[in-house]
Amino acid sequence: MAKVMATGVFDLLHIGHLYYLEEAKSYGDELIVVVANDETVRKRKHEPIMPAEERRKLVESLKPVDKAFIGYADDYLRIVEEIKPDVIALGYDQYFEGLEDELKKRGIKAKVVRCKKYKDSDLNKTRKIIEKIRSMKELYKGEK
Repeated sequence: MAKVMATGVFDLLHIGHLYYLEEAKSYGDELIVVVANDETVRKRKHEPIMPAEERRKLVESLKPVDKAFIGYADDYLRIVEEIKPDVIALGYDQYFEGLEDELKKRGIKAKVVRCKKYKDSDLNKTRKIIEKIRSMKELYKGEK
């Protein structure tokens, strides 16, 4: 049984996330997703809109996902050592400098694959959704 691991922030779930997770699942029998912890999100991207535990619960409820965990702030590979995946499925826009070398150093024999970009929607990234909401602010004036 091949175990696949996928990772991400998953802040404001959207169709691009679902597409990524469906493709990741196609590489094996079990899909385990690691959701970035809040500290990591702040360092690498932005202030999280939703806390990590809420993002984890939402991701775990998606059909292709068998289990979801929150990653560690101090060492992003520690969770990989614990999960022991056969395949690590990266999103089209995810970059982990020297990942394969680091995996090798730690004795992790996971194959790294790159998933494709979902192109059937212009709302396939969290930033795009946030920008669209900002551009529509006039529509929501006065609403609380």
